[in-house]
Amino acid sequence: MDTMNIFQELKARGFCYQQTDEEAIEKLLSTERVKFYVGFDPTGNSLHVGHLLPVMAMRLMQKAGHIPIVLVGGATARIGDPSGKKTARPMMTLETIAENVACLQKQLSRFIRTENGEAHFVNNADWLCKIGYIDMLREVGTIFSVNRMMAQESVKSRLEDGLTFLEFNYSILQAYDFMVLNRDFGCKLEMGGQDQWGNMVAGTELIRRKLGREVHCMTIPLLMDSNGEKFGKTAGGNNVWLDVNRTSVFDYYQFWRNSDDSQVEKLMLYFSPLPVDEIRRICDPAGNINRAKEILAYEATCLAHGEEAAREAFVTAGTRFGFADPECRVQTTSGIAKVDRSSVQAELPTAAVTAAELDDPAGLSIPKLLVLAGLCKTNSDGRRLIQGGAVSIDDVKVTDVNAKITRENFADGSFVLRAGKKNFRRVVLEQ
Repeated sequence: MDTMNIFQELKARGFCYQQTDEEAIEKLLSTERVKFYVGFDPTGNSLHVGHLLPVMAMRLMQKAGHIPIVLVGGATARIGDPSGKKTARPMMTLETIAENVACLQKQLSRFIRTENGEAHFVNNADWLCKIGYIDMLREVGTIFSVNRMMAQESVKSRLEDGLTFLEFNYSILQAYDFMVLNRDFGCKLEMGGQDQWGNMVAGTELIRRKLGREVHCMTIPLLMDSNGEKFGKTAGGNNVWLDVNRTSVFDYYQFWRNSDDSQVEKLMLYFSPLPVDEIRRICDPAGNINRAKEILAYEATCLAHGEEAAREAFVTAGTRFGFADPECRVQTTSGIAKVDRSSVQAELPTAAVTAAELDDPAGLSIPKLLVLAGLCKTNSDGRRLIQGGAVSIDDVKVTDVNAKITRENFADGSFVLRAGKKNFRRVVLEQ
């Protein structure tokens, strides 16, 4: 393939959904070192993999020499973005928002280089919380048409269920963010999910009318899994978090390793830095699709948790379930090809049971243990897994949904609890 410019690469990898002016954006990115921004509202203290698509686009843009402005919305989180939501988001305390801002900035800095002015991290509380209400109305109120705002998909989709005036203002604040970043940083491009289109276009219009400048925005498609659901959940319905205290590195690796065959190429184009041509070759249906999944899982884990963690997760999974390409016949520039499997200690993911839980008069049921171990969300889910023949202890299938765990199960110190082919825990008794 001929050498691609960054806009062509974004398109080839599937990142481009809508643009204000495709030709103008491609020219801008080909002729200038562009400052661009992506916003994240700190609605929680961790991102999950469903948030990563714009992060990966930022990485590509930064690699091409452009400068990301990473905005964490300490002010807009106080309101709540109605986009893609059927009901209003719960109101958070200011202390919770501040804590979430710090956590998200730390997580995002793993993906974005910050040295020597290569990126800027900002918090919109620094300007939005200093503006008086009347001042805001006088400055931008005449520019926003209520009719146009009502036509935005994020507003229309909520009218039947009810949209508060608080949420209705969100679009104005996001547009104001873009204006501030253009005025103070020279930001010329906003990127975000496709559900943000109306808010983003409002920003380009505000800048045109207030500052007399042309800026652009482009959206990234929403990513769905093979079942048509929003991407980023395990088979048990749990979010896959970047916080290792909520999703272990091994489970993070396994999430990618268990990807549906039909989605591997798309996911690798999005979530690995490997060249486009190499990805398409590796993911050829006639090739070794399981090796492609290993490479995807290894690269995605590298980005989120580092090479050492990725190597350990790869070796642990391979030791337990077998390696897809033990002789490394699939040619790849991925670091997975250089992993010395004998030099890495495989560590099985572990769940601990307390003596109190074990000695509870009601007993510790296996469905409850599945929940405690993070292998499903509810006891009902656990019972369904057992009824479906998916649960085993030390490779002995569990058939009784009422079975209990006793101290005898720990006669050898621990046992392996499995839910499905590739989800398991070493269960130990906490001393």
